[in-house]
Amino acid sequence: MSDREKLLDLVGSPFGIGDLLDYQSDAVVSQTLVDEEAVTVTVFAFDEGERLSEHTAPHDAILQVVDGTALVTVSGTEHEVAAGEAIVLPADEPHAVEAASQFKMFLTMVR
Repeated sequence: MSDREKLLDLVGSPFGIGDLLDYQSDAVVSQTLVDEEAVTVTVFAFDEGERLSEHTAPHDAILQVVDGTALVTVSGTEHEVAAGEAIVLPADEPHAVEAASQFKMFLTMVR
């Protein structure tokens, strides 16, 4: 079954957010769930110690941790974000993400 077919199976049915992706050793894995003109939604699975280095994005985003704990740095300030918590990443502000432990997150970017 293709990734697109798997996503279509989710439409209109409840699903376990943490079950969308499996962890992979020494890797960051991602799957885009929605890619529309106004919004993108991507789920990520980070192995412990993996990171996305500091960068900026042209749009606001909401990072929601659904499993584990992330260290999220926004404009030089580090925040610990645990499962069930979220943080807003403002447009054009530098931010980075690191896995304090294995963690999974949703990233919703509003264009």
